[in-house]
Amino acid sequence: GRSSIIPTHTLPDLVKNLKRPRRVMLMIKAGKPVDMVIESLLPLLEPGDIIIDGGNSHYPDTIRRAEYVESKGLFYVGMGVSGGEEGARYGPSLMPGGSPEAWPHVKEIFQAIAAKVADGTPCCDWVGENGAGHFVKMVHNGIEYGDMELIAEAYNLMQTALGMTPDEMSRVFARWNEGKLDSYLIEITSEILAFKDEDGRPLVDKILDKAGQKGTGKWTVQAALDFGTPLTLIAEAVFARALSALKDERVAAEAVLPGPEAQFTGDRDAFIADLEDALYAAKIISYTQGYMLFRAAAEEQNWNLNYGGIALMWREGCIIRAAFLENIKAAYDRNPDLTNLLFDPYFREAVAQGQAAWRRIVARAAEWGVPLPAMSSALAFFDGYRHGRLPANLIQAQRDYFGAHTYERTDCPRGQFFHTDWTGEGGDVTSGTYNA
Repeated sequence: GRSSIIPTHTLPDLVKNLKRPRRVMLMIKAGKPVDMVIESLLPLLEPGDIIIDGGNSHYPDTIRRAEYVESKGLFYVGMGVSGGEEGARYGPSLMPGGSPEAWPHVKEIFQAIAAKVADGTPCCDWVGENGAGHFVKMVHNGIEYGDMELIAEAYNLMQTALGMTPDEMSRVFARWNEGKLDSYLIEITSEILAFKDEDGRPLVDKILDKAGQKGTGKWTVQAALDFGTPLTLIAEAVFARALSALKDERVAAEAVLPGPEAQFTGDRDAFIADLEDALYAAKIISYTQGYMLFRAAAEEQNWNLNYGGIALMWREGCIIRAAFLENIKAAYDRNPDLTNLLFDPYFREAVAQGQAAWRRIVARAAEWGVPLPAMSSALAFFDGYRHGRLPANLIQAQRDYFGAHTYERTDCPRGQFFHTDWTGEGGDVTSGTYNA
């Protein structure tokens, strides 16, 4: 049949061949190239036309570009795209945000090419205003870091403490993939562990233990610091890759730094069952923290984020796709104003059921000297979050002692600040002018 693709060789030629409103999509390297192409397009486009950035842009750049393009009378869409090679073949997960007026003009196109869940629902919906689409993609990548680190920690425990072979571990991951941990990353982990090199030995054992990173995990952690969100698990996942990069130092340290040896005794099957529960509980914390970051950013940026829709967008077509995401969608269907995933009955019960196993795994790993930075930090977050009183009162007293940063009292109204002369008998002085 006749092709509907019209080849053009210049931007003016391209724009001339597009229907109004013109929809121009960029899939180019993030950074200055995007700004350069936008500047080239603006003189050729008219009010109501739409520029779409489908690259891996940092969300503050997308906020800036959306404001700039909208000031010219055009609409702007910053869209996160995930899926890799499989996404290109079978449909990606698409996370569009930007000018809401643009959505009716691009919705049909994007939802047609997006991956679909079993009932045919597309993994693409409107995320929110200006930089929201690229922000959601950034957090997706951060959660990806967390999921990968948690899986690597489970692998390390089975290998180091249980002495399991890659083939044995492959079968464990395959079994896990049939249950609550059903996900793309668990599935490919099983396949990776079963893969043999040309000599018939497991290829995974020959891969240098230095994990690379492109920076999107770092962006997520930086955003969490900016918004004051305790994104502890993903931060540890990023730092774990940084530690892995110190290969030569670690080899030198292994020769001189003492530590316990992992010596497992007991029921191996029971330990593996505990590990499955611990991995699931920690995964819940990873997504809980990711959604906490969404809420903090939405409040700061005045975004109206589509929380349930985001989970559905990740259900297929992307690296973190997992059956688990259906439960997040269901949680927001039950309560669109849900403040924290841990307050949803399903997730509260899931963590309660897995909590004892999670604690046993973290405790045994600490005794054996096997690092579980993501899994253990997730447990520390959970314990901190479930305590109505933390020792931050002492920290605040210290700040007031050395820096007169003031503090609030539990027996006085919130917003009333006090400073104490800790070294003398000066007593309390109330002040509302100190920056605590």
